[in-house]
Amino acid sequence: MSTSVSLSPTRRAWLRFKRNRLGFYSLVIFCTLVVLSLFAEVISNDKPLVVVYNGGTYFPIVKNYPEKTFGGDFETATDYLDPFIKEQFAKPGNWAVYPLNPYGHKTINYFAKSPNPAGPTADNWLGTDDRGRDLLAQLIYGFRLNVLFGLALTAIGVLIGVATGAVQGFFGGKTDLAFQRFIEIWGSMPELYLLIIFSAVFAPSVALLLILLSLFGWMGLSDYVRAEFLRNRQMDYVRGARALGVSNLRIMWRHILPNSLTPVVTFLPFRMSGAILALTSLDFLGLGVPPGTPSLGELLSQGKNNIDAWWISLSTFAVLVVTLLLLTFMGDALRDALDPRKADV
Repeated sequence: MSTSVSLSPTRRAWLRFKRNRLGFYSLVIFCTLVVLSLFAEVISNDKPLVVVYNGGTYFPIVKNYPEKTFGGDFETATDYLDPFIKEQFAKPGNWAVYPLNPYGHKTINYFAKSPNPAGPTADNWLGTDDRGRDLLAQLIYGFRLNVLFGLALTAIGVLIGVATGAVQGFFGGKTDLAFQRFIEIWGSMPELYLLIIFSAVFAPSVALLLILLSLFGWMGLSDYVRAEFLRNRQMDYVRGARALGVSNLRIMWRHILPNSLTPVVTFLPFRMSGAILALTSLDFLGLGVPPGTPSLGELLSQGKNNIDAWWISLSTFAVLVVTLLLLTFMGDALRDALDPRKADV
């Protein structure tokens, strides 16, 4: 009991989180997958990591070399999957180290023996899509894009939601009333129609999509932060700080906000799940990232259009389900760890 008393609230919450095995191992697996996806170019790429040719050392992964460098006839960029280039690297004294999966997300396997989309083979472990691109590479790069997009959208939504909710809850009165009316009007705007309009007017890009979704993604969290600030502003420590002449901004930042972050932290995994689903859904409808960008939503759309190519739908669905399950397990464990009704460690 004395050990529990000596621990800080943050430490006790972390120990409660670790005690939830499903949530803790989900965090470990998810972080491992994210870190690995950050090195996608090293794991899945159509360019060798290093090449030793005729006594020279080359690094194609960081620099483009013309085909003539390796005994070819043209000044164009080298196709390292070309059988002729591979024969050059196989000569005595020459060698090349390829990534684990020798395909990038834009690489088309021109030397495939089956028409596209082709099923899983020794060359393409998960098969190819309807354009001949390696499906495993598409999933690796698409997972990275979705996760990073979800993190960015969640971070922006948290910043705006916390700021607006804090102002509403702390000042109350007419300020709160004006914000509530604005949120009601803003929330009633047809988000999907706006996305369709903007995608028709502007060139599609990840940045544009992030900005548009950020305009609406903060309102749910703002309500929770507002409620916490309305409750905590009546506490004795806030009244004491006001009596000492502490500024409103300092009271909000140093005193109320740290005691109002429980709903913010608890909902982070679930908000990220929603952001990933939003991007996937828009890509599935053709309103998301630009064509050619690796996307889980585009792969699901390809699976719908190519029912016989079961490997496209199955593998993409598996990646999406595993990602959302890991985030859900993490969110459940985090919610239990921050629940004050739970017994302390």
